[in-house]
Amino acid sequence: MLTLTLGVIILLLTIILLIKKQDTRTVLLFSGMLMCLISLEPMAAMNSFAEKMVSEGLIQAILSAIGFATVMKFTGCDRHLVRLLSAPLKHVGLFLIPGTILLTTFVQLALPSAAGAAAAAGITMIPLQLAAGIHPVMAAASVLAGTFGASLLNPGSPHMALVAKIVGGDVMTIIGDRVMTVVWLGLIIMIGMTITAVLRKEHKGYHSRLDAEDPQEGPINILAALMPLVPIALLMLGAFGGVSWLKMGVPQAVMWGVLATLAVTRTHPGKVVPAFFDGMGKAYSDVFGIIICAGVFVAGLTSVGLIDAAKSALIDFPEAARFGGTVGPFLMAIVIGSGDATAYAFNEAITPHAAEFGMNPTNLGTAAAFASYLGRTASPLSAAAIVVAGMAGVSPIDLIKRTAPVMLIGLILLIVLI
Repeated sequence: MLTLTLGVIILLLTIILLIKKQDTRTVLLFSGMLMCLISLEPMAAMNSFAEKMVSEGLIQAILSAIGFATVMKFTGCDRHLVRLLSAPLKHVGLFLIPGTILLTTFVQLALPSAAGAAAAAGITMIPLQLAAGIHPVMAAASVLAGTFGASLLNPGSPHMALVAKIVGGDVMTIIGDRVMTVVWLGLIIMIGMTITAVLRKEHKGYHSRLDAEDPQEGPINILAALMPLVPIALLMLGAFGGVSWLKMGVPQAVMWGVLATLAVTRTHPGKVVPAFFDGMGKAYSDVFGIIICAGVFVAGLTSVGLIDAAKSALIDFPEAARFGGTVGPFLMAIVIGSGDATAYAFNEAITPHAAEFGMNPTNLGTAAAFASYLGRTASPLSAAAIVVAGMAGVSPIDLIKRTAPVMLIGLILLIVLI
């Protein structure tokens, strides 16, 4: 009991320090290590640190995407794109916010990883929004908001497969029943984020560094301007265009983009390739470093028993599961920054017992999955938030100030829908 109490105190102190904008990596790393130490499991922190250093899927998507963004800056392709679109975009700037959310939603249908989808969409949509005068925080927040959970409609979603296994149902039937849930959540999130941008006056008037750096002299190279769009175009064609040989991951799409950029800009490969890997290195330090430290923090929460305590509360008080089946996973995902981990934990521990407290297991299981993803989108510890914050050069905490209220509204809608 003492260990659990100390864990709660450390958790509260961690939140306070993050709000005060102390270095995120330092706060998460030492908070996690301290919790592991007081629970006499110091190696849990060290093992998590080692495991997160080689989280293959995340490393591939995040590092390659930010490496590509560095190449775009080095070759000037990002400036050509901004110059090409800045005039027309200034007239539709506000609509870029829901448009970005919609595009990211489609990307996540193809890329179940929220961080991968955010990285792929952010390459293109963050610079475009900056060109339209949208503030960097809102530009990044709109990409993050698009990762609210559309990937649950992917037939390969492990969460829907788990629910189907628990209830003995068909995966595609369960997914089909939840299509309108994604549609309604998407609409309310697009509207909510747009209103947030207007209220905060972040939908226009921002002057990006690209405007300041580029005197806008000389002709615009149309082909160079199209280079930032190559990876996401390949990903979308592979996923939805019916072109089977174009089905690929983020790293493969990025490398095709680099090769196309070399051909179009005729920049010496000996300069572009080092720039690409320099960008990957900086991404590992600034972005992946936070993911590693967040993993240590979650290991600490687990070691002091906070994660198990949350799960046990719903088992011991089944009458609260009707409410806790959405709010519980939502809050847990905010704390640990992972929608997947939260959805798995809840559905494995609670959903099989749904009938015992008078609930439909299919409804409970899918509601928990959606709530977990909404909570992840409201968490500064999520990989997706960290990725887009790094791409826009802003704080993950500032992003969450924009997304969290909207995700809470989405949670209320989810409770009504399911």
